[in-house]
Amino acid sequence: MKKLYVFGIILLGLIFQNQIQAQDSNACMQDLSIFAEYVKVKNYASAMEPWTRVRQSCPDLNAAIYTYGERILKHYIKNGTPEEVDASKKDLIQLYDEWVQYFPAKKNKSSVGDVLSRKAQALLDYKIADLKVVYTTFEEAYTKDAKSFTNPKHLYNYFKTLYDRYKAGDSEVSMEMLFNKYEEVSEKFEIETTELAKKLDVILKKEDEGNALTSKEQRRKRVYNINSKAIGTFLSNLDAIIAKEATCENLIPLYKRNFDENKGESVWLKRAASRMDSKECSDDPFFVTLVEALHTLDPSADSAYYLGLLNDKRGNADEALKYYEESIALETDNYRKAKILLKIANKFKIAGRRSSARSYANKALGFQPSLGRAYLLIANMYADSANECGDTQFNKRAVYWLAADLAKKAGNVDNSLSKIAKRTAESYIGRAPSKTDIFTEGNEGAVIKFSCWINRSVTVPKL
Repeated sequence: MKKLYVFGIILLGLIFQNQIQAQDSNACMQDLSIFAEYVKVKNYASAMEPWTRVRQSCPDLNAAIYTYGERILKHYIKNGTPEEVDASKKDLIQLYDEWVQYFPAKKNKSSVGDVLSRKAQALLDYKIADLKVVYTTFEEAYTKDAKSFTNPKHLYNYFKTLYDRYKAGDSEVSMEMLFNKYEEVSEKFEIETTELAKKLDVILKKEDEGNALTSKEQRRKRVYNINSKAIGTFLSNLDAIIAKEATCENLIPLYKRNFDENKGESVWLKRAASRMDSKECSDDPFFVTLVEALHTLDPSADSAYYLGLLNDKRGNADEALKYYEESIALETDNYRKAKILLKIANKFKIAGRRSSARSYANKALGFQPSLGRAYLLIANMYADSANECGDTQFNKRAVYWLAADLAKKAGNVDNSLSKIAKRTAESYIGRAPSKTDIFTEGNEGAVIKFSCWINRSVTVPKL
């Protein structure tokens, strides 16, 4: 009898506890709905109290506690009293930790890298931690979940905080560490650029086929263009700050010093060869050592390309072309193939082989239609050929219409190039025949054929 009595007490206690939990859950759901509606209309003052109750009582109820909570706290950081600003800054950092604890994934995919990079950016923006702590937080985000660490500004500051420590004389940051991190972050930018290009190319293909975009596709295109521009801006900033340190005078001794230790590491060899190539250090004999070691260890599209480059420099044009073609054949990813083709096109342009350069640039566009730099390269070559490609002064200047059209197209397919493409196109239009010239010649609507290497035609605009 006594046992039944004890069991009954326990049972009643459990029922009572479940009722309380159900009541708490219902209250949390109500508060969740209330604060969410307030946040949507930017009434953060009214959202604060119900949001705080849900966060304290039911922290694992819904991810909106953290996505909307971030907005609430940032509002108070921007608009609150001095006391509210200080308290909200500290609370925001705690919110990010809670976010990772209770909602580490979004749509079954980890979002830890994204959330922790937000935390690091907040530490930096609000100056509530030193550079080492900020960098360590970015590093944690990248190490734990590089896949969701995609924000261009955060990626840039991940490297920038390390660079600032290096420039401040931090003994823990060596030049080698700086260059390695630059390569790592640059490769991440390249991954994000490629992912965006793949999405954009689907839309560009539909447009090129004359099919109208749906409203959803138009919105996506705008988002892709905005993100592309952001990536282009921050990647350009990244390259600008490393350019001060990544000189041949610094790179060559550093790579020579570390070669024996890393000659069995293909990633290190690829990065070293890539950096020396991009900084025009490939005339140094050590570049040959790097390339040969890389090709022996890991014959690949990269190593074949560099062997082509070496033969180009030695004047072995046929041998160089053989290696360039091997490089393209070895590469299986179309977007990496496009980048190699554009590199080869640039090399041919520098060598004055314009027809070959255009051919390889067009091949690159075949694999990546959004590769605006390929259009710019061809546009620049057309403009450079103006004096060679016309039998009259008017016809020579008409080449600039062709060049301007391609420059415009570069900006249309790649929003990260929009500013430079617009400036370039305007410059070419300024050199093309004016309306007065067209009136004087009396040739509006005429078709001008260029018989030089360009082998294209242009229609004179109507007045």
